[in-house]
Amino acid sequence: MNCSKLVKLNLRVNFLAGNLSDFDFSTLRKLSTLDLGNNNFTGTFPTSLYSCTSLVAIRLASNQIEGQILPDILALRSLSFLSISANNLTNITGAIRILMGCKNLTTLILSNNTMSEGVLDDGNTLDSTGFQNLQVLALGRCKLSGQVPSWLANISSLQVIDLSYNQIRGSIPGWLDNLLNLFYLDLSNNLLSGEFPLELTGLQTLASQQVIKKLDKSYLELPVFVMPTNATNLQYNQLSSLPPAIYLGSNNLSGSIPVQIGQLKFLHVLDLSDNKFSGNIPDELSNLTNLEKLDLSGNRLSGEIPTSLKGLHFLSSFSVANNDLQGPIPSGGQFDTFPNSSFIGNQWLCGQVLQRSCFGSPGTNHSSAPRKSTNIELVIGLVIGICFGTGLFIALLALWILSKRRIIPGADTENTELDTISIDSGFPPEGDKDASLVVLFPSNTNEIKDLTISELLKATDNFNQANIVGCGGFGLVYKATLGDGSKLAVKKLSGDLGMMEREFRAEVEALSTAQHENLVSLQGYCVHGGCRLLLYSFMDNGSLDYWLHEKTDGASQLWRYASQRCQENWLAGCSI
Repeated sequence: MNCSKLVKLNLRVNFLAGNLSDFDFSTLRKLSTLDLGNNNFTGTFPTSLYSCTSLVAIRLASNQIEGQILPDILALRSLSFLSISANNLTNITGAIRILMGCKNLTTLILSNNTMSEGVLDDGNTLDSTGFQNLQVLALGRCKLSGQVPSWLANISSLQVIDLSYNQIRGSIPGWLDNLLNLFYLDLSNNLLSGEFPLELTGLQTLASQQVIKKLDKSYLELPVFVMPTNATNLQYNQLSSLPPAIYLGSNNLSGSIPVQIGQLKFLHVLDLSDNKFSGNIPDELSNLTNLEKLDLSGNRLSGEIPTSLKGLHFLSSFSVANNDLQGPIPSGGQFDTFPNSSFIGNQWLCGQVLQRSCFGSPGTNHSSAPRKSTNIELVIGLVIGICFGTGLFIALLALWILSKRRIIPGADTENTELDTISIDSGFPPEGDKDASLVVLFPSNTNEIKDLTISELLKATDNFNQANIVGCGGFGLVYKATLGDGSKLAVKKLSGDLGMMEREFRAEVEALSTAQHENLVSLQGYCVHGGCRLLLYSFMDNGSLDYWLHEKTDGASQLWRYASQRCQENWLAGCSI
């Protein structure tokens, strides 16, 4: 390989194969970024890479690399990003000890290397300067045992910890609240016991807006990918874009859910499912006004579902299934959108979503005379029949209205499992992309007559990260340059399918008819399998967020422009 001036090499998501240790990288002295993720490379970590002393970022994830990390990697003094997840590495604990010597390392992802070994839980193994710049530590699915490593308490820069799907025992350490930058914690699917630590409710990044604003908002050398349950990979170029989350599901935690949890008002995801929590659901959960997902299923919770949870307007995923709850399911707000699977397994819960009347629930008077029982049953039967008939009529009417507005996808809704590969477009390769037309709104598009998925893929270079122009809570926005030179902004929704579908329908409903000079117009949309695309007019000058937070002197330029417009409008209204 004779490319002595090569700086970046990105061959991610191809079908490349071969023994990677046979490649000679030593001549690439200026190489700073190497991304070979999602291929079929074998062999060991290439020792020739240790000669590339300019390397800042390495991703070899999702290959078949074996062996161990050698101390020679310490020659890469500038190394900041290292991802070797989903391979066959051994001696992960030894790798951690070695990598502590990489003083500039900020992101370390070793997840899904499944050789069984013990967790590095001895605080004496960490020297005083080890990992002092580390922000992301991902060791999920490595069959690690032991306890949560105590040396993590010394890494004040940590923002993201993922130790999920291991065999970690003991209690959740209270010192986690000393990690002042921590906002994403995943300890799910382990063997943890004890109670929910009160110290965890004091995480500053989840309780204080001032602390959140101070988080590092710089871009990562390479994007990181998060795969929620039943969803495709979500791509993040900034750590600060990750949803603040606490995942403690599938452990042996017990006791009550502390009322102090209501202090974490900037939390977006709370998963306490499949534990042994008991007692009531605290009303204070309604203080978590940014919550998008709340999973309390598979516990021993009792009492009623607090009606105050209806105030969680961003809540799009909710489950209290398989508990001992009773009483009526709250109605109104987001609760009208949750399926019956969110509530099943609670014998005494009642409500329309379960098709279970609340007349006979606990607390209802059961001492009526026997001669009245037949009448009561008749009334209940009539009510259920009327409700069922009315519900069926409304559902059919809604389906007819939506089909007329062309929002419900047609033949492209086959259940296709998408590839969980990082740079891929997300469309199944076997699909007939040319047969799937993008639905365009004639009132908004004067020049573009029709468009296919293949044309969109070509226009975005297969949704290449080089074309990313923005990101939001539900996906990334790409610049699409069509064959005639015109441009579109394509928002590719991602995440939990229910949340994604809700966002998709909401934007199509609201923006397909909205017209305003200060509102970016929705040009059309596309549904293909599990993918959802929204097409907008492309704004060459970027977004308001870019001008306010990223562009140099952007905020002051906006202020000058706004002041000038105000003066012009004021003078235009005066008679001189």
